[in-house]
Amino acid sequence: MAVAPRFFALRRLGLARKPAPGDHPDWRHCSAIAREYGRTFYLASQFLPPARRRAIHAIYAFCRIADDIADHATDLAAAARALDAWERQLEVPTDPVPIAFARVRAEYGIPVTPAYDLLAGVRMDLAPRPFATWDDLSLYCYRVAGTVGVMVAPILGCRDEAALPHAVNLGIAMQLTNILRDVGEDARQGRLYLPLEDIEAFGCDAEAILNGQPSGEFSRLIAFEIARARSLYADSRRGLPALSPPGRLTTMAGSELYAAILTRIEELDYDVFAGRAYVPTGRKLGALPGVAAAFVQLSWPLPSTGYRL
Repeated sequence: MAVAPRFFALRRLGLARKPAPGDHPDWRHCSAIAREYGRTFYLASQFLPPARRRAIHAIYAFCRIADDIADHATDLAAAARALDAWERQLEVPTDPVPIAFARVRAEYGIPVTPAYDLLAGVRMDLAPRPFATWDDLSLYCYRVAGTVGVMVAPILGCRDEAALPHAVNLGIAMQLTNILRDVGEDARQGRLYLPLEDIEAFGCDAEAILNGQPSGEFSRLIAFEIARARSLYADSRRGLPALSPPGRLTTMAGSELYAAILTRIEELDYDVFAGRAYVPTGRKLGALPGVAAAFVQLSWPLPSTGYRL
């Protein structure tokens, strides 16, 4: 799948638009959204310098609002119109969050195509249909989360477009983690994201899962998907050397803390219907020294990236 590494060309040609003097994005509003709804994301972002932290919060806020339009939809036609209106904000931003997002794209040379791809993925949630294969599900995961990896890459100091597929895989891994955590919650809303081919391979029944009474080797199915997610997390680590030191530490922290959800699902004996697998803040904070040690091991001797804060 294309990851649209256009920002590298923009930088080389000096075509990235400078923020207009009249741009007054509400950075604090974006940060508040990230802090309230993306706690792991917000915690990991604290390793970035302030300007880059604000930038990554603006991306999160734009994506989060789009996601909420679909997730909280009670009138599908109204939600579709709201997403159309949110998409128009990409070209003519008037809301504080899209204004901030536009400034970030201009400052860091981020292409707008991944944002359109993300909105296409969010629209898929308005009329959810079962995913027949992993390829089908991975396309959805790319749209709603892999695109975020592409957009945040330059903020994290990425200087090598060859690393972008690894950024995409991190986004897909995180989205698959979300899907596994939310199987029960999604089922209660009539949604099922697990690939039908996998469900059948483990002798399970899609309707039984939707009814909260899974049949067959359901625990083995979830274990299989957890292994798939961990493989994607492992691949994403191959892109770490392409990032700036703060970007590398931020990515390592976010990846490690989010992957802890998979461990929590295992600790709950794969019972994804009893409630959300939740990793307490104290446990997240307790994992940070290990992340720091891994960062030092990876970064010493520190590669010369030409990065400046």
